[in-house]
Amino acid sequence: MLARIQQVITISLAASALLWMVIHWSTSPLLAVSGLLLILLGYSAFLGLEFIALRMVGAEDTAPTPSTRQLLRAWIGETLMAPRVFCWRQPFRSNAIPDQLGRPSAGSRRGVVLVHGFFCNRGFWTPWLKRLEEAGNPFVAVNLEPVFGSIDEYADTIEAAVQKVIRATGMPPVLVCHSMGGLAARAWLRKTGGGVHVHHVITIGTPHHGTWLGRFSKIANGSEMRLSSAWLSELHTHEAGSNRCAFTCWYSNCDNIVFPVSSAALPGADNRLVEGVAHVQLAFDARVLGGSLAIIGAL
Repeated sequence: MLARIQQVITISLAASALLWMVIHWSTSPLLAVSGLLLILLGYSAFLGLEFIALRMVGAEDTAPTPSTRQLLRAWIGETLMAPRVFCWRQPFRSNAIPDQLGRPSAGSRRGVVLVHGFFCNRGFWTPWLKRLEEAGNPFVAVNLEPVFGSIDEYADTIEAAVQKVIRATGMPPVLVCHSMGGLAARAWLRKTGGGVHVHHVITIGTPHHGTWLGRFSKIANGSEMRLSSAWLSELHTHEAGSNRCAFTCWYSNCDNIVFPVSSAALPGADNRLVEGVAHVQLAFDARVLGGSLAIIGAL
């Protein structure tokens, strides 16, 4: 479903930009080019507003305050990364690399379940899937649906993926989760008591304590990610006293979606700050990708 939605959005934007160019080129090439760029790059202005909000809201956060230069570089990086993910990988290449499980073997490498975030699908993980394939790690990358449903509704999807990996490898997998995917993993743990079925959980830019931007959402999963939402409070209460050493949490002081920045860290977890990297960028940063693969390879 998500792939179809993003296909329509991408094709509509491209067609609108081309139509504007054709209509106005003969009378005003400058207007034609300006309109084309506005249609194709207008999203960058919204990203810029997110970075401004991050700076303002995070002024009293305990995490390192991003410099203006860091924010500018993160804004440019996210502007370049967003179309690669939302206009190519997810709408048109979501199944380019299928899940790989192989045959059950006591000597198998540790399996991995990859859980994407809000308004994403398994195509988000394409660079990760290539690296896991090269390393010989079995993997399953899920599609979380309904796209705008409650985070609790994703537990069964994660459970099915985890069981596939366990049957293929004979070992509990590592979960790698971006953004909302980390909350979906915690919701799965709460529902299934699946601690014995997962070896380690890696979260990347996950709003573990919510995000300021959640206040603007009117849909189920977006509302659940509001700062101190009832859903998050219930989740934290259920986890009280649990062992968080099985979590590694990557987060950034330039995350334009999850802020205040410290909301992406978990008490007792291996929290790893990466400075100067935006929300989507964070999942593909060499330090995060390489560091996570090193964790997986060592387990």
